[in-house]
Amino acid sequence: MRITDDITIQDWELTEQFIRASGPGGQNVNKVSTAVELRFEAERSPSLSGPVKARLKRLAGRRWTKEGAIILQCDETRSQSRNREIVRQRLAELIEQATHKPKRRIPTKPTKASQRRRIEAKKQRGEVKALRGRISGD
Repeated sequence: MRITDDITIQDWELTEQFIRASGPGGQNVNKVSTAVELRFEAERSPSLSGPVKARLKRLAGRRWTKEGAIILQCDETRSQSRNREIVRQRLAELIEQATHKPKRRIPTKPTKASQRRRIEAKKQRGEVKALRGRISGD
């Protein structure tokens, strides 16, 4: 399975298991195992670099197992082959998303003028609120 020019997933890294789908569907759901559970051995994959694996682990969240595998499930359609295509596409999108290096944030400070304007606005607002107090009978 080809993800990008650099990343190609071998067949031994993927394990597919067909299970019965949940939800409505009558006899079809009760008889046919159309749902697909795809297991990708991400930690052992030689085609993924260390940083890509780290980003993939963060993106996968609960789908990442203790053994370092990603488990994806699909039971959207009644067709086993279509569910298989969908789950493989999801895996490809997830890996492709992990290949993008996030842009490093450069911390910025507010300018002196903007700080001064903020303080002036706060003082002015405080003065308005101070005038709302009770009037003394002096």
